[in-house]
Amino acid sequence: MPVVFFEVEILDAKTKDKLCFLDKVGNIFTFIFTLYPQWYPARQSIRLDPKGKSLKDEDVLQHLPVGTTATFYFRDLGAQISWVTVFLTEYAGPLLIYLMFYFRVPFIYAPKYDFTTSKHWVVHLACMCHSFHYVKRLLETLFVHRFSHGTMPLRNIFKNCTYYWGFAAWMAYYINHPLYTPPIYGEQQIRLALIVFLFCQIGNFSIHIALRNLRPPGSKTRKIPYPTKNPFTWIFLLVSCPNYTYELGSWLGFTLMTQCLPVAAFTLVGFIQMTVWAKGKHRSYLKEFRDYPTLRSPILPFIL
Repeated sequence: MPVVFFEVEILDAKTKDKLCFLDKVGNIFTFIFTLYPQWYPARQSIRLDPKGKSLKDEDVLQHLPVGTTATFYFRDLGAQISWVTVFLTEYAGPLLIYLMFYFRVPFIYAPKYDFTTSKHWVVHLACMCHSFHYVKRLLETLFVHRFSHGTMPLRNIFKNCTYYWGFAAWMAYYINHPLYTPPIYGEQQIRLALIVFLFCQIGNFSIHIALRNLRPPGSKTRKIPYPTKNPFTWIFLLVSCPNYTYELGSWLGFTLMTQCLPVAAFTLVGFIQMTVWAKGKHRSYLKEFRDYPTLRSPILPFIL
């Protein structure tokens, strides 16, 4: 947490009103929370400039560009919710929604199709792949991922769930529709798609394990990720965010397997968003580590 060693004035970043004044050693977040109980530490943002970046938890005054007196600016981040809760909610939704369409519960299709099953084996395979993907995500959230930030704004859960749940319903409606037709190239296309999907799922999991091993429990240490003995991690030689690369590959495989337009749309939108995240993380790596490998691209080797 930012620790006070000198005289510090805290101003509201928007109104510039004085919130408090500290003239003794202490924790800024805790001190503000004591005076204003509605602003618990997780929803506080302390900055050197009203429009600047938030100070990190580990920052102390003696390492910041300030004199014996300092002025900080406070911004309320709004109600917060844990990353784990958000991930579990946004991933459990698609799993359950898809299964509702797969089992053709009433009021989705015509009454005569209630609780009937598709005659096409690719529909059952698609359900297994989709379920596997989200069960994997749920288990990774619980047992693999280590989050550098404990919370995110509460409003994000509504945005994220709308995206994941909405696309899941759109995809599931057409894939499990009684009039759904299998891919044009039949079993060969489906088998190839399954291989791509499983390969990328294993790759994605391997990257998540490698990233987890870079950060000791309870630490926020950041290191340059490098390939390990696991061949699926060798892609680190070429890209900064191979977890997104494999994620894209998985959905491309699912698109090929189902030959369904909503799946292709979800893959495209997901690729655009992951590219934004990958570019941001790539820039962060380059800025933080002078010896960061220059051969790497953000998400697609040599391309993007």
